[in-house]
Amino acid sequence: MAYRIQFFCRALGTVGLVLLYYVFSIGITFYNKWLMKQGFHYPLFMTLVHLVVIFCLSTLTRRVMQWWTRKPRVILGWKDYLRKVAPTALATALDIGLSNWSFLFITISLYTMTKSSAVLFILFFSLVFKLEEPNPFLILVVLLISSGLFMFTYESTQFNMEGFIMVLLASFLGGIRWTLTQVLMQKAELGLHNPIDAMYHLQPLMFLSLFPLFLYNEGLNLITSEKLFRVTELSPVLYSLLTLSIGGTLAFGLGFSEFLLVSQTSGLTLSISGIFKEVCTLLLAARVMGDKMSALNWLGFAVCLSGISLHVALKAYYSKSKVPSLKQLSAKSSELELPLLLHKDEEEDSAADENQEHRVTLH
Repeated sequence: MAYRIQFFCRALGTVGLVLLYYVFSIGITFYNKWLMKQGFHYPLFMTLVHLVVIFCLSTLTRRVMQWWTRKPRVILGWKDYLRKVAPTALATALDIGLSNWSFLFITISLYTMTKSSAVLFILFFSLVFKLEEPNPFLILVVLLISSGLFMFTYESTQFNMEGFIMVLLASFLGGIRWTLTQVLMQKAELGLHNPIDAMYHLQPLMFLSLFPLFLYNEGLNLITSEKLFRVTELSPVLYSLLTLSIGGTLAFGLGFSEFLLVSQTSGLTLSISGIFKEVCTLLLAARVMGDKMSALNWLGFAVCLSGISLHVALKAYYSKSKVPSLKQLSAKSSELELPLLLHKDEEEDSAADENQEHRVTLH
């Protein structure tokens, strides 16, 4: 009886985390599109502001956690930081930057559908890094998702090639991003199992990775823009900063919920858990934003979802594979428990000696 109650509580907690991810993911999607419609055509600058807000919020959260647990938070040395965190930060920055940039050209429905193709790239890189076990049914999964994407974009009245390529490239980078994120959070010696610690270390390198692209594409236009640097009144600037800060808060919530799901499952699970979220996003886009979708587009979406659903079934069938997931690895070591999900007394019992030598101040 106690086991059933414990299982029910775990399942309820997982559902709660998934719903939290849905709220932030759908919210940030509609926020980005709304901001572009308001005439703020600086998606890369918006992304940089979001990164700064995320870094500030993660820093504040780490301070609160350190005060609550009476334990120092992990701080990586330069060697591990540049060699092991930088690739993940670069892929993440480009993924987010290109995704936000694409909203200048495409609708939410096309963005959502194209972004769902990230499952293909995550699957590919999961096989390359041997995080997933290959099986013959994966060919059918790839064909269903690819053909569904083709039908969705075929003769679409609101199709834009430039935006489509941006999202497709972002999906490719997203496959690299979440595979590297899973590998990064699996490394016990780094101590980045907590999503807040991972976000704290990723944001500075993400900012530096995206800043040259921002200078090249938006730097001059932003300097001469009347929305920020050439304003005649203070109120428009304050409104713009407040609006961008709200987006940064949503991005922080999204990043935290994403990392939380990845740390307990995998990057692939994060993507396929968004099936219902994609349906909700498309329905809201059609009703709220007025996105137009033909019968062929909806059929393509259904075919794509069937491919993703098939992969969900395959993962459930092969769940007893010998290849351990991060969640299984976490069960083997108490150091992999997430402090944000533990009570204070449980956290105090967690072993921290293994990561102590890596807590070197990052200057």
